[in-house]
Amino acid sequence: MRYQFLVVTIVFFVIKSVSQNKEYEVVVSDLTNPWGFTFLPDNSILINEKEGKLIHFKNDRKIEIKNLPEIYVRGQGGFMDIELHPNYKENGWIYFSYASAKGNGTGGNTSLMRAKLQNNQLVNKQVLYKAIPNTRRGQHFGSRIVFDKENHVYFSIGDRGNRDVNPQDITKDGGKIYRLNDDGSIPKDNPFTSKNGAKKAIYSYGHRNPQGMEINPFTDEIWSHEHGPQGGDEINIIKKGKNYGWPVVSYGINYNGTKFTNKTSAPGMERPIHYWTPSIAPSGMAFINSEKYGNWKGNLLVGSLKFQYLNRCILKGNNVFKEIKMLEGLGRVRSVEQGLDGYIYVGIENLGIIKLLPQ
Repeated sequence: MRYQFLVVTIVFFVIKSVSQNKEYEVVVSDLTNPWGFTFLPDNSILINEKEGKLIHFKNDRKIEIKNLPEIYVRGQGGFMDIELHPNYKENGWIYFSYASAKGNGTGGNTSLMRAKLQNNQLVNKQVLYKAIPNTRRGQHFGSRIVFDKENHVYFSIGDRGNRDVNPQDITKDGGKIYRLNDDGSIPKDNPFTSKNGAKKAIYSYGHRNPQGMEINPFTDEIWSHEHGPQGGDEINIIKKGKNYGWPVVSYGINYNGTKFTNKTSAPGMERPIHYWTPSIAPSGMAFINSEKYGNWKGNLLVGSLKFQYLNRCILKGNNVFKEIKMLEGLGRVRSVEQGLDGYIYVGIENLGIIKLLPQ
């Protein structure tokens, strides 16, 4: 009897240990590159596949949404981020960023669209912004989308590989974070509305390739991260009209090991609150703003494409105090969102969308 009790006890603790060590569960399987995803009010999921597919995942079924815009798939460009309007229940607007070949010249550039979902297709499609010029370069399209409390929509566009021209020139698209009213019009208090020749939608400039952006739910500030070259990935707090320095200042170097700048700071240019050297290739970003994970509330999550993990950043104010690697080796972490249920969901290339389980 005592032996049987001992066996049952051991089995119980083994099962409990395995259960406690499980980090995640797969929610949506068999996705190639879930670049962006968002939750509808019924807790179903809209998922952007970079190759140019919009998937509605509901009741364990994948439904492919039709009548998408024409998507230019090249290099890092394709069907990228997706976000619901804050008043989606009332107005039904869904916002997308994607690479588009529309306009003059060969190639493509980043575009922002809004549309509505009806009978498994997009309707009322409206292009709100299209960056110019088109280019056949395959890098640095951006592009994340967030809304503030006034329903301004912010979106990022990378420098499109034109490092020495676009980021520091406010008359050109690329290397910027933009702000529009939700209908695509220009807010009157945008920082460069009175500058002759400037792109009136620009909110901040001097960026390389921001692929993570989130409103900090505790401060209402816009946080963004961006890829550096060889080293120098950054986290920045985005402020109106500010210059974030690329490529005049950077903690990175060229991919061949040579330097393109000796400066890590300069007057009139914002310094990052955190940087990574070597580069982790960050993508996706979310704050933990629920009670589901205990004392992890307030932590910042950043995906790593290069090293294939989810980076949990413990913050002290605006400083990254400590970093903890999670979900190691599952694949390139592309997107991170907190769901309506308070759980964290992570899009992983060649796997799908997984739910992070409390430890």
